[in-house]
Amino acid sequence: MTAVDRPRTEVPAPVVAPALTAAGLATVLVGVLLPMLDFFIVNVALPTMAADLDASTAALELVVSGYATAYAVLLVVGGRLGDAFGRRRLFLLGMALFTITSLLCGLAPTATTLVLARVLQGAAAALLVPQTLSTIQATGDQVSRARAVGWFGATGGIAAVVGQVLGGALVSADLDGTGWRPIFLVNVPIGLLGLWAARRLLPETRSPVSARPDLPGTALLAAAVVAVLLPLTEGRALGWPAWSVVLLASTPGWVAAFAVVERRLEHRGRTPLLPPSILEHRSMRRGLLLAGPFFAGFGAFMFVYALVVQGTLGWSAGEAGLALLPLALPFLAASLLMPRVVGRLGRTVITIGAALQLVGLAALALTLEVGWPSIGVWDLAPAFVVMGFGQGWIMPSLIRVVLSDVPVASAGVGSGVLTTTQQVSLAVGVATLGTLFVSLAGRAGTLDAALLVFAVQALVAVGIVVGSRGLPGARRT
Repeated sequence: MTAVDRPRTEVPAPVVAPALTAAGLATVLVGVLLPMLDFFIVNVALPTMAADLDASTAALELVVSGYATAYAVLLVVGGRLGDAFGRRRLFLLGMALFTITSLLCGLAPTATTLVLARVLQGAAAALLVPQTLSTIQATGDQVSRARAVGWFGATGGIAAVVGQVLGGALVSADLDGTGWRPIFLVNVPIGLLGLWAARRLLPETRSPVSARPDLPGTALLAAAVVAVLLPLTEGRALGWPAWSVVLLASTPGWVAAFAVVERRLEHRGRTPLLPPSILEHRSMRRGLLLAGPFFAGFGAFMFVYALVVQGTLGWSAGEAGLALLPLALPFLAASLLMPRVVGRLGRTVITIGAALQLVGLAALALTLEVGWPSIGVWDLAPAFVVMGFGQGWIMPSLIRVVLSDVPVASAGVGSGVLTTTQQVSLAVGVATLGTLFVSLAGRAGTLDAALLVFAVQALVAVGIVVGSRGLPGARRT
């Protein structure tokens, strides 16, 4: 008996709760805003962390990628725990743990403890975030859900804007000599307020049929990601010891074992972490091939940007955050305009967005080449505006493409596959391109190292321009 012809059981219809109130929607969106905020907010604080904690560049990479890795690996597990035990209950647990781990991050006395606290914070985010969209999907009617999902999508742009600006402002303010610590401590009062509101405003929902967490698949995926990230972030600084080479070489074995376990679980009628059958949908398969490199480049860009403008150009954290406004605001505007643009142009909007990204990267490289090292805060604005519009059209459009052909019954699994790919790609981008930048900066200089990273991103943009034409429905009909 194959996975296709195995007996099907009748699935009970889900019970739909009343629509969320405006306050309830705002509360549930805090559950996705805070974790997304904490990925962006940390970038402008990296140089200050390095000085205060005597942290190496490898440790700084782990501060970013460790959070994203724990978040990515446990995300689907968090969603299934919410399905089984109640999404409101898991939302409250995730919010409480995120608040506690944010406090641990803010009080971390060493770089090592900060990395460990960030990993725990990422795990807490993996419990919290899946409950947000699941609660939206399980409440109200089709109209109210569509409106709520629109706000959910816009939260990404809001997090990018608020994260960079707020992070720069808090670090520059140096409240009572605390330096970078308020970027984490600010989560504590927000988290406590979120807990109070969630207990009063969110309904309890759960899936009528919940799948057991795929613990073997989760462990193997974690092993594969760590086998890539740990050697790339720590190996160079330690002179590539034997363990780092062996661990990196073991990656294909972990990936193969993960694929075998997932295929067997699905064949037996269970729900694996990343079901192989979901890749049979052309939009999912081809969309992920474009989304992975895009998110890897996006994560690496934010990491390298902070090291360049603060570490070499001498900008303050506030100036670094302010300079990103011309990137973040067009990103938010393009994200909100994207549904209307897609209605007119179809998925060709991804092609246009990638072309804008390519033009923006070329303008950024030219600005740095001509003005180096006397680069002002607003000198990067023209390039950032173009890049922001491009990214704002690429990111949400790719999400729509990836999920477009996935059946409604598999929407949760498809979303989990997409979000896991996104977070793993962000972490891998920081580890690979971040390490490449640091290695070259010491030999060829910061400018040449940054230009090489931007060139890699430009190649990704070219790949998206070409690859987007092969996406299902990419041409307007």
